[in-house]
Amino acid sequence: METLEQFDTEVKEQLVEEQDLILYNDDVNTFEFVIDTLVNLCGHDMVQAEQCTYLVHYKGKCGIKRDTFNKLKPLCEALLERGLSAKIE
Repeated sequence: METLEQFDTEVKEQLVEEQDLILYNDDVNTFEFVIDTLVNLCGHDMVQAEQCTYLVHYKGKCGIKRDTFNKLKPLCEALLERGLSAKIE
């Protein structure tokens, strides 16, 4: 019985464990489009959105949001629908 309870606890912890939403660089979208998208979708302020956009451009990727998978999934899907490259890690 203890083993089953321990397993249940471990599964619940994995479900609420925070993950990162990563935005990747591409050669298609403009800085302005990416900045506007981060502001409108992710709730970034203008400075944060600009910094993330430059990191994506120069480093190839940037963690733009940290939360549980269930909260990040709709954001990731919305970014993908707008033609951006993103995934949850």
